[in-house]
Amino acid sequence: MSLFTDNTPEICWRLVGLLGKWAIDLLAGSLRVEVIGHEKVRPIMETRRFILSFWHSRILVISFMHKGWNSVVMASRSADGEIIARVIERQGHAVVRGSTGKGGLRALARQIKLLNEKDRPGGMIPDGPQGPRHRVQPGIIALAQKTGYPIIPVSCSARKLKAFHSWDRFIVPYPFTRCRLVYGKPMVVPGKASARTLEACRLQLETEMRRITFTHDRHYGHELL
Repeated sequence: MSLFTDNTPEICWRLVGLLGKWAIDLLAGSLRVEVIGHEKVRPIMETRRFILSFWHSRILVISFMHKGWNSVVMASRSADGEIIARVIERQGHAVVRGSTGKGGLRALARQIKLLNEKDRPGGMIPDGPQGPRHRVQPGIIALAQKTGYPIIPVSCSARKLKAFHSWDRFIVPYPFTRCRLVYGKPMVVPGKASARTLEACRLQLETEMRRITFTHDRHYGHELL
């Protein structure tokens, strides 16, 4: 059960965002991060027209490593989603609120509109807000199809970390530990595609995200399936 509810005062939410960003800056700033696969996606990222796709459990490091990008990121309307939204906003991103089960279509339309207004990245957590863990939901495929933006999968792992017993097995690296930020193979969703093609794209993205996550978890001796 979350400590925060819809009735939580605004001042508390502001403090959550501020203190959350400071805590992440302090922790993630101490990590010894090795970046893998960036050269292959650099040309796409330099256009600022792309969508980052990352698992719910890996938010902490990935959001820190991409702060200040002025991305448009979707977060759920739950209390936990509000925490994520407040921190991400402090990290220099715009947030639209919605999820598969609540306000998703309206949020997706808003995200598409903001991305089409000017060149700026998008971000989506395809297994959020409540899973199933490491299963890509179709929203990110629809976003890529409507914007024409390629999807760049990204994940991370760390030598020493704490994996919580939450639905997503949320991870928090230990301070000063070695960490890997890993970019996977980009993919493009055709603007005109059948339902079968869209499902194939969804499975392709899911397979690649699972590959880069599990490969580098195993590099550090973890089995966080």
